[in-house]
Amino acid sequence: MLGSYRSVFRGSGLEFDEVREYEPGDDVRSIDWNVTARMGVPYIKKYREERELTVAVAVDVSGSSWFGSATSKRDLAADVAALLALSALHSNDRVALLLFSDHVERFVPPAKGRDHVVRIIRDVLLAEPRRSPTSIGVAARFLAHILGKRSVVFVLSDFIDSGFERPLHLLARRHDVVAVTLTDPREVRLPAAGLVHVEDAESGAVRWVDTSSAKVRDAYAELAARRTTERHRALARIGVDQLDLHTDRPYVPAFLGFFGRRLARS
Repeated sequence: MLGSYRSVFRGSGLEFDEVREYEPGDDVRSIDWNVTARMGVPYIKKYREERELTVAVAVDVSGSSWFGSATSKRDLAADVAALLALSALHSNDRVALLLFSDHVERFVPPAKGRDHVVRIIRDVLLAEPRRSPTSIGVAARFLAHILGKRSVVFVLSDFIDSGFERPLHLLARRHDVVAVTLTDPREVRLPAAGLVHVEDAESGAVRWVDTSSAKVRDAYAELAARRTTERHRALARIGVDQLDLHTDRPYVPAFLGFFGRRLARS
């Protein structure tokens, strides 16, 4: 995982290292003409990659994130946030944390070090449940305003939201944004469990649903599939990389596959 992370997120630029004599096969475009004029023989500039990055992890802590049939989406988000923070630690990158719902709940500025990473993991784990809706736009606008140099931004959310395309697109124009969608299998398909009393975690609205009806279950599955398709199209349209994670599946293989596809594309 660490090697894949390092290979994909290489840094934000190059910085000057040294000059040395030109050797056959060197790129003539790297010749330092000032030094060459002084020394009387060709010299080239050498650069090294600027490895240090800022990695911002934005975690959705709205009401819907606390749902889960086995493992909650919030627990999955905590695992993934810890994985990303530890990967950043091992690569000597700075890492920041944003907890959001329909407003900014908490922001931990980017920093390095083991103690900082432990604080980030603790803050995600101890986040209080909020009966509030999701606003990706609020998170995107805040990060666009607060992040200075180009950063890698992971947005961990179920993306049960609308109207987030423009603010997320504006954030992606300056930063490398990855949308990590967290989904529970019960949000994709209902089991045949008879008459079920369900509650909207964000609005508090309640209703009875007859899950024994195949018609109800098919309509539910169709709505979920349509929502997924629309989300994929919207994120692709604004140029945001996307990764789908599920609470009932291992997430590390999914990340490795994502990194592999991204590296091959680059």
